Amino acid sequence: MAQTTAEPAARPAGSSRSSGVAGLVGLGAGIAVLIAAGLTALTGARPAEALGLPDPGELTTVGLPAVRAFAQVSMVTTIGALLLAAFLAPPQRSGYLDVAGYRAVRVGSYAAALWAACALLLIPLNVADALGRPVSDVLDIGLLGTLVPKLAAGISWTLTALIALLVMVGCRLVLSWGWSVVVFGLAVAGPLPVALTGHSAGGGAHDVATNSLVLHVLAAALWVGGLIAIVAVATGGAGPDRKSVLATAVPRFSRLALVCWVALAATGILNALVRIPLGDLLGSTYGWLIVGKMVALVVLGALGAAHRRRSVDAAARGETGALVRLGAVEVLIMLGTIGLAVALGRSAPPQRPSGPPSVTEVLIGYDLYGPPTIARLLFDWRFDLIYGSLAIAGALIYLAGVRRLRRRGDAWPTGRIVAWLSGCAVLLIATSSGIGRYSPAMFSVHMSGHMTLSMLAPILLVLGAPMTLALRALPVAGKTAPPGPREWLLAAVHSPAARWLTHPLIALALFVSNFYILYFTSLFALALREHWAHVAMNAHFLLVGTLFFWPLIGIDPAPRRLAPIARLAVVFAAVPFHAFFGIALMSTKTVIGETFYRGLALPWVPDLLHDQQVGGGVAWGSGELPILLVVIALVVQWSRLDERSARRDDRRADADGDADLKAYNAMLRRLATGSATSTAQEPDPTDVTTASTRDERSTNGDADDPSSAAQVGVSARQMAGGRDGTPNDHADDARPLVAGNDLDETSR
Repeated sequence: MAQTTAEPAARPAGSSRSSGVAGLVGLGAGIAVLIAAGLTALTGARPAEALGLPDPGELTTVGLPAVRAFAQVSMVTTIGALLLAAFLAPPQRSGYLDVAGYRAVRVGSYAAALWAACALLLIPLNVADALGRPVSDVLDIGLLGTLVPKLAAGISWTLTALIALLVMVGCRLVLSWGWSVVVFGLAVAGPLPVALTGHSAGGGAHDVATNSLVLHVLAAALWVGGLIAIVAVATGGAGPDRKSVLATAVPRFSRLALVCWVALAATGILNALVRIPLGDLLGSTYGWLIVGKMVALVVLGALGAAHRRRSVDAAARGETGALVRLGAVEVLIMLGTIGLAVALGRSAPPQRPSGPPSVTEVLIGYDLYGPPTIARLLFDWRFDLIYGSLAIAGALIYLAGVRRLRRRGDAWPTGRIVAWLSGCAVLLIATSSGIGRYSPAMFSVHMSGHMTLSMLAPILLVLGAPMTLALRALPVAGKTAPPGPREWLLAAVHSPAARWLTHPLIALALFVSNFYILYFTSLFALALREHWAHVAMNAHFLLVGTLFFWPLIGIDPAPRRLAPIARLAVVFAAVPFHAFFGIALMSTKTVIGETFYRGLALPWVPDLLHDQQVGGGVAWGSGELPILLVVIALVVQWSRLDERSARRDDRRADADGDADLKAYNAMLRRLATGSATSTAQEPDPTDVTTASTRDERSTNGDADDPSSAAQVGVSARQMAGGRDGTPNDHADDARPLVAGNDLDETSR
C-alpha cells in the first residue's frame, strides 16, 4: 500500500500577523519596564528615604516601578480592546458582537488577567515601600490584611485588582454589544483608584493636580489602547470582515485620537506647572522627566499628523501598509512614555521656594484669604478642571448642534437654548466660583453647592432637551451602515438600566435618601479629607437630580411617560422629605465632620454648630425656587398637551366627518326613544375611510400625544428626523440595536 504524507496545513496570514502585534506589545512592555526600573535606579529615587524611612531594598525599589509599568501596559491594552468592541467595530444587526468585536473582548480578557495579576503584586510591594521593609517581610496574609486598609496605595491597588478581575470575567461572558459597553465602562473606571490617590493627591494644589491627572490618564488609556487595537485589526485580527471594520474604526479612532492628544497636552502642562516652577524645569531630575514626556508627546503628535495625511483614508479603503508601519513606531513610543510616567511618579518634585504648605492648603489643596463675603463668592474663582470643563464643553457642543439644525433650515426654540446655557452656567458657578472654592472648608457653603447641583442645575439642563437636540442633529446610520452616536444615544435612553433608574419610585427614593444617608451617617465625615470624594459627591448630586427631574419635566424622550398630574404628585411627594431634612439639620446638636473642620480652624468660623445650622437653613429654604420652576414647567406642558389634544380632535373630526359626535348623538337618541337608530345616522362600518381611521387611531395612537407616543414603535418619518417630516433616504430604517420607541418629542 502506498503511503501518502499529509502536508501541514498552511497557517492563516492573519494569525501570524496577530502574533506579530502581540510581539510588538510585548516589546513595548519590555521597553516600558526597562525605562521605569532603569530610571528609578539611575536617578536614585527613594521615596521612603525622603520620608525618613529605611531603604526597603533593591527588589522593592526597582521591582515596584517595573511591575507598575507592566500593569499600565496591560491596562491600556484592556481598555483599547473593549473600546474597539464597544464603539469602533460595528456589531451584527441582531445586536451581538461581530467577529472583530468578539476577538477584541477575548484579547481584553487576557490583558485584564495580566492587569489583575500585576495589581495584586503591587499590593505587597507598596506596603513594603511604605514601611521601608523588604517585600519578603510583609508577605503574610494576616499582616497585609491589617496594613492594607491603613494605606492609600494598598487600598487603591486592591480596588484596581478587583476591577480588573471583574473586567476579565465580563470579557469571558459578554456576547452582545450592550454588555460590551458596560464592561468597557467598568474598565475605564480601573485607572481611577490609583490616579485619585497617587502623589498628585497630596500636598498643595492637589485638587488641580488630581483632576488633571485623572483626565491625563484616561486620555492616555483611550489613545494608546485604541491604537493597539486598530493596529491589531489592520494586521488581520478581525476575520473576513477586516476591510469593513477598518472603514468604520479608523476614521472614528482618528477623531478620538486628536481629542486625546489635546487633552494629554493640556493636562500634562497644567499638572507640571502645579508641581514644579518653570525655572526648575531643567535643574532637577523631576523636571528632566517632564521634558522627556513633553518631547515624546510632540513626536507622537507629529506621527498622528502623518497618520491623518497618509494612512487614515488608505486604511479605510483596506490599504493598511502605512497604518501598520507608523502605528508600530507610535505604539513603541507610547509604551516607552508609560515607563517615563511611572519613573516620574516615583520621583519627588523639588521643594517650593515659599516653604511647606499651610494646613488649609494640605487639607483642601489651596489657601483661603478671608471669610466668604458676597464679593468673594462671586469673584474669587478657582476653576474646577472636571466640572468647569464639562460645563463649557456642554455649552459649546449644544450650540454646535443648534447651529447644525439652523443651517439646514430647522428651528430650535430659544427657550431651550436659554435653559441649557443657564444650567451650564449654574454648574460652572457651583463648582468653580467662590461657592466651589469655599465648599470644602465650610458646611454652609457646601450645602449651597449641594442644593444648586442637585436641584437647580438639573432642572435647567433637562428643560434644554439635549437628547432631543442630539437626535435631530446627528445623522441616522441607515440600514447597511453601522450604528453611530445617534443609535448609541437611543440605546442608552431605552436601556433596562435607564428604565429602572427613571421609575418614579426609584428616582424619588434616590433623590430623597441621598440627603439622609450622606449627612446622618459617618459617610460625609469620612469623605471630607479626600478630594476624590468631593468629585464623587458632585457627580452624585448632579446625576441623582437629573434622574429625578428628567421624567417629570424633561422634554427629551424618556423610558417612562407619566401623566401631568402624576408628575406633580411625585414632585410634591419629595417636598416634605426635603423640608424635614433642613429642619433636622437646624435642630441637631452634633457637628457633622467636626474633626475635619476643627483641623482647618478657620478664624471666621468660630462656631461650627452655627455654621451647620446655617447650612440646614439653606437646605430648607433653597427648595422653593426649584419647586416653583418645576410647577411652572408642568403647568406649561399640561397646557400645551391640552392644546395638542384639541388640535388632534379637530383633525380627527375633519378626517372622518365628525363620526364620533354622530355616534354619540345616535346613542343619545337610542337611549331616549328606546328604538334602533337608522343606519344612515351611524357611521357605516363598511366605509373604508372611517374604518381605517378608527383602526389606525386605536392601534397607533396619535402622533401629537406624547402619552401614546411612548407606547408604540417609531415611524419611518420620525426616524428620519426633522420637524417638517422631510423624507430621508434612511427613513425606513429600524435598527435592532435600538429599542423601539416613539420619538415624537424629538420633532417638536
